[in-house]
Amino acid sequence: MNSTVLTVIGILIAIFMFGIKTGLGCGFSNAGPRKIIAVAGSYFLLSVLVGSVVGNFSMESFENISGLGLGVHVLLSLLLIGTGIYTQKKWNAGRDVSGHTFLVLSMPCPVCLAALTFCCMLLAASLELSGLKIGLLVGTAFCISVLVSSFGFKRLGKTPESLGSVMLLLGIYYLLGAMIIPAYMKTKQLNLVALSGDGAGIVPLSFSAMVILGGFLLGNVRSNQ
Repeated sequence: MNSTVLTVIGILIAIFMFGIKTGLGCGFSNAGPRKIIAVAGSYFLLSVLVGSVVGNFSMESFENISGLGLGVHVLLSLLLIGTGIYTQKKWNAGRDVSGHTFLVLSMPCPVCLAALTFCCMLLAASLELSGLKIGLLVGTAFCISVLVSSFGFKRLGKTPESLGSVMLLLGIYYLLGAMIIPAYMKTKQLNLVALSGDGAGIVPLSFSAMVILGGFLLGNVRSNQ
């Protein structure tokens, strides 16, 4: 299996992980099918848009944008933590606000936009496809993962209290990421050529993320049985 295939597989796994994050918000809330489809559709359209303009971005530009977005990253993590606590408190008080608060977790955010851009850039460097086709590929994978995970989580019958717990966990994760990313960017200079030549590293990283998320979900399911 060559490096190009490994790169594509790793990128699709990463997209699937972000789709699961969105599906958690939709599936653990009282959002109906129309809202879920609307959220999935927004990711599809956003992916097509990013894919169409990704040719105008360089890795240097992406790093500069990522650096400027760390402040937004911290604000998003604090918003997730605050919204998670609010959702749990309101549920324990007899009020379900998850139909609104899930949007903080499920709707496209700067972190998701950066991930979409990075995925499209890697695919553009690995595959000889136009930006529009790259966007359609990423958007389709994202949309399918959101829909499948959302309706799959709905079948678990979780309460908005679980949604609040997920928000708290991801908020802490994002907050830690905001502290680690600057140090990483200083110690490792990324460039598009190097990434396209060795994509094998993406696979174990994505697999590790899947194991961590899977362990959390399994523990959550068992604790509620």
